[in-house]
Amino acid sequence: MNIIDVRGLRMTYGTKVAVDGIDLQVDEGEILGILGPNGAGKTTTVECIAGLRRPDAGSISVAGHDPYLERAAVTPIMGVQLQQAGLQGKLTVREALELYTSFYAHPRDGLELVERLALAESLDVRYAKLSGGQQQRLAIALALIGRPRIALLDELSTGLDPRSRRDVWDLVDEARAGGTTVILVTHLMEEAHKLCDRLALVDRGRITALDTPDGLVARSAAPTIMAFTPSRTVDNSVLWDLPGVTDVRRHGDRIELSGDDDSVHATLGWLARHDIRAGRLRVTESTLDDAYLDLTGEPVLTEEN
Repeated sequence: MNIIDVRGLRMTYGTKVAVDGIDLQVDEGEILGILGPNGAGKTTTVECIAGLRRPDAGSISVAGHDPYLERAAVTPIMGVQLQQAGLQGKLTVREALELYTSFYAHPRDGLELVERLALAESLDVRYAKLSGGQQQRLAIALALIGRPRIALLDELSTGLDPRSRRDVWDLVDEARAGGTTVILVTHLMEEAHKLCDRLALVDRGRITALDTPDGLVARSAAPTIMAFTPSRTVDNSVLWDLPGVTDVRRHGDRIELSGDDDSVHATLGWLARHDIRAGRLRVTESTLDDAYLDLTGEPVLTEEN
């Protein structure tokens, strides 16, 4: 059942078209990831779904309500963490938790949340004095504190170290297990693959691909690479004739083949039939990074970026 239904969404800023006819349906209990280059329209789409912007055209239904015109009906069931949002600088972490807890009928334990997010020692620190990573973790806590039916999370992992990132991923997984539907805007491929049931690739205000993470990987034009050192000499022409092989390269005694999955099976079968051992065998398959690059032409982010 669709809890979010977006039809023909269009949003402009002056002469710039930010969102150009997006259709998007999100099932209840799903985690949908939105990927795309900077300026592709991802954040604008999420802000329209949150009811923070009124689109120029199209319709949005969130749990049966227009989020802009029926904000009072949508706000109690939605948690939002936006990339550019912030709190009043003099507000302490404790005060922010108490404030947001008061908005909901059955909130989570705010102290338990900040303990999970390594903010317990900062309860009496003012928002302006928190580091960027601490502000981000607090924003995530506030987005989830109301046990929302829907959570909109924009660049969830920005400014987080690898350990904090995994703690946050666990919280998102737990929220979904509790029935929360999540829309997650991200540039981090590991995050997208780990958390999301489906991914929407947005480019120039339009959805260019919508599939599961594995489905997008299957679309990638990037070849499977197989590298090995044969126990005795193998002629290149034999390898070129094997099914699925598109390239054969040599680096000294080492052979590197490019192709599809069939090329790996065909090569291993041929070697076995001729009693040739494939030493130091390595097989590298297409990844979500490859699919993203193929479909958008943009570089991806990793934990090291």
